[in-house]
Amino acid sequence: MKDILEVLTKGETLEVEFKSDLRKISDVEIYEEIVAMANTKGGILLIGVDDDGRVVGCKPRHGRTTDPLKMQSAIFNNTVPNINTRVTVIHHPGGNILSIEVDRYPEPCATASGKSLRRAIGADGRPQSIPFYPRDQRSHRIDLGLLDFSAQTIDNAAFDTLDPLEFERLRQTISRLHGDKSLLDLSDEEIAKALRLVETREKKLVPNIAALLLLGREESLKKFIPTHAVHFQFIDEEGNIRVNESFQCSLLKIFSEVELRFSARNEEKEIMVGLFRLPIPAYSPEAFREAFNNALLHRDYSRLDAVYVQWKPKNLLITSPGSFPEGITIQNILVHEPKPRNLRLAEAFKRIGLVEQTGRGVDKIYFGQLRYGRPAPDYSRSDASGVRVVLHGGTEFMKFTAFVYEQEKKGTPLSLDDMIILNALLLEGKIDSERAGSLTQKGNFEAGQTLEKLHKNGFIEAKNEKKGPIYHLSVSFSRKIGLTTDYSRVHGINRAQHEDMVIQYINSHKRIERKHVMELCDLSNQQAGRLLKKMCDDGKIMRMGTPPRWTYYVKS
Repeated sequence: MKDILEVLTKGETLEVEFKSDLRKISDVEIYEEIVAMANTKGGILLIGVDDDGRVVGCKPRHGRTTDPLKMQSAIFNNTVPNINTRVTVIHHPGGNILSIEVDRYPEPCATASGKSLRRAIGADGRPQSIPFYPRDQRSHRIDLGLLDFSAQTIDNAAFDTLDPLEFERLRQTISRLHGDKSLLDLSDEEIAKALRLVETREKKLVPNIAALLLLGREESLKKFIPTHAVHFQFIDEEGNIRVNESFQCSLLKIFSEVELRFSARNEEKEIMVGLFRLPIPAYSPEAFREAFNNALLHRDYSRLDAVYVQWKPKNLLITSPGSFPEGITIQNILVHEPKPRNLRLAEAFKRIGLVEQTGRGVDKIYFGQLRYGRPAPDYSRSDASGVRVVLHGGTEFMKFTAFVYEQEKKGTPLSLDDMIILNALLLEGKIDSERAGSLTQKGNFEAGQTLEKLHKNGFIEAKNEKKGPIYHLSVSFSRKIGLTTDYSRVHGINRAQHEDMVIQYINSHKRIERKHVMELCDLSNQQAGRLLKKMCDDGKIMRMGTPPRWTYYVKS
């Protein structure tokens, strides 16, 4: 009963659907809702509950009672593939509730009559079930890893749709990026075979989609893969697009063109480290390169959409069509094993040298940002339609960059977990093992070990409180990186940083309360209230629950 009350309080989501049973909904409607959930993220259907969470009771479905086993069997026999569910009748003072739980299914589902649906957020901001068209099902199979779109051959394309100039560009890229040098002495046809970019059909070489994306002529790409496009935009402080360039050429040429434009705008400052001048770019070239590579490598090429690189006054936004691959979320992106959406293309990328053999490009994006004392990459804008990463610019902590460089020169480089925790302390001022475990995505125990190591090395210091030790930057380390002695305890954080901290907390915990904001941002009750109200007014978050006692906030 306690769990169901919590579900009723939180309201409807993509994974929770309420159905009032005052008119006794049909079995067919139940089958359709179950199919929609199985095609999305799974979830729970509660029959006998109004849209506002008020229990009105469900009508008996088998004479005077409802038999959960009969209901479960009916759903199983009226869905294709047959969907297993968990059906329960919950007794509530407002009336009985029929609870039907369903897991996400590993392939597209439909009702026995052939109707297929999925869950989505409607124009009114509320979840609903909508048609699941064949084009969407293809993307769904790609997300689940059931279909490698890049390995599909193009029957109407001949080998001459590939450009000899792009083969030469490929050889130059291998030499520059230290890729597989055994490819350099091969002919164009042999390279295509070695990279599994072609198949032999009737004694002729037929290219696949990966081949066309990497080496295709521009007119061939526009003809056979019209979904492929990249836009590079420069946006000024007023939101006006000053530069808007589009590319529909080979990926190798796009890498070259976009990197050229990035380098031309990426200004540098310098800081002295001993007798050496250390350049500090506005944006980490390594972080940008990996983020852009990922956008092209992992995008869903079956979607009619484009990759966007938007250069804004204070950040870079890179957008890639398609959701995260199955199993990968914002909360586990650092620790989940690599799962390329386009496997054949990924294999070629690795041999060419465009991405690491280990597939840990996300680590490079994080490290490239954190080594300059900037906020971690922000994936919070990602949804089912696209993966979006924001790279923040600026040079606020130049001496921290010098410190990272010195550690590397001494042969004692900081690990990514070290960098994540120190960066959080730079921006937030304090941290505990739970927060550290959430940020590193490795849990409290491993985060606690990292905190102890940093404490032992003199980078941080601990203050014991009732809930456990709270860590701050040590006085000596604060001085070393150019901060005031008690910066780590009473530093000034502007509203934008407070808002980022609130959003990051919601990403990790799904929701936030005022008391959490007070503790997280070190604000008074009134200050936390004003911050939350401002974020609600700006449409960044919205208030849920029953005020004042049960109020909490979620992302808008």
